Amino acid sequence: MEEQSMQEMGRRDRKKAATRGSLLRAATQMFAERGYQETTVKDIAAAAGVTERTFFRYFPSKEDLVFAEILDFIPLLVKEIAGRPASEPPYTAVLNGLLAAAEGLDGGLGILFVGAPPRALSTGARRTSVLAGFEDGIAEALADRLAHRSPDEPARTPALHISVLARASVAAVRSALIDFTTRDNAPTGPPPSVEDFTHLLHEAFAVLSSGGV
Repeated sequence: MEEQSMQEMGRRDRKKAATRGSLLRAATQMFAERGYQETTVKDIAAAAGVTERTFFRYFPSKEDLVFAEILDFIPLLVKEIAGRPASEPPYTAVLNGLLAAAEGLDGGLGILFVGAPPRALSTGARRTSVLAGFEDGIAEALADRLAHRSPDEPARTPALHISVLARASVAAVRSALIDFTTRDNAPTGPPPSVEDFTHLLHEAFAVLSSGGV
């Protein structure tokens, strides 16, 4: 009986994970096609083949779905940054780690960056907490990289130095996002693409690497 109960729990957990993944994939596609603000919870639920009630069992709101995707992404990002070649400068490692980790997501950069413009999300405690988690994840990865590069002299890279690198990196990502979504409102020309956003990311990190010159 105990073994059967564990098997049932395993099936339930897999079903929950599958439903959650379906909702995230549906949201990714719909945000890309319609835009974040034009996509409703009802739209996402219907595209995922579930009811709105089921959606709210997994995410309190559309915004929380985006935040959940970011939080899921942080461990992937930490792993990729920490594993970048030791020869890469910190900002290069963050950028390359970011792009490599995004490749593992459904739809690539999709929902994580292009889907929901930062100005469309609230400015409350939830957003602040998620943003801090993103910054702390990058700081953790950079600390790991730098510690392994100079194991005999850990004091060379104080916590403040790492914190500045991490938060400046997030600022570069946010700046690229804001520029990208501003271009999206342009009255003429083709709609911006994920490739356009990737180019903006490279530009933003180049500014950091050059010291703003």
